[in-house]
Amino acid sequence: MTEIATLAGGCFWCLEAIFKRLRGVHHVQSGYIGGHISQPQYKQVCEGNTGHAEAVEIEFDPSIISYSDLLQVFFAIHNPTTINRQGNDIGPQYRSAIFFHNDSQHLQAKTAIADASNEWGQAIVTELNAASTFWPAELEHADYYNLHPNQPYCMAVVGPKVQKFMQHFNHLLKPQT
Repeated sequence: MTEIATLAGGCFWCLEAIFKRLRGVHHVQSGYIGGHISQPQYKQVCEGNTGHAEAVEIEFDPSIISYSDLLQVFFAIHNPTTINRQGNDIGPQYRSAIFFHNDSQHLQAKTAIADASNEWGQAIVTELNAASTFWPAELEHADYYNLHPNQPYCMAVVGPKVQKFMQHFNHLLKPQT
């Protein structure tokens, strides 16, 4: 049986490229959550006034990888101490947020936020909200990094994040085929 985790921490191209490499993760979908309009589109969300965050919905097998492990990766791959910002990506659509799907996830997320505060040595600004409607992103965003590794943003931002993640979390990676 699989579960769903929904996380926002900057550009969804980065999040998708990383989480899809974890063993026990069956599917990662980029999309939008947390806003006030239905069926948001990328250009609308990029304007920063829809209330939506760029996020990923992760389908995972908790018998292979735990929700806690996903949160550990999440807090290591983005800066949870900056409000509405990840590097040069600025605006509420790039905020750090955990959208929990049940009481267990809610409690684990609270613990992970406290642990992250100790690790980062400063206040964590990650929002903690009950999951609402997740709106999948347009098809051109699916598997974006793997399909466009030479795109300038991918080369400058996504690629280095993926490489750092793979070195730090080698023990959680899917076997290479």
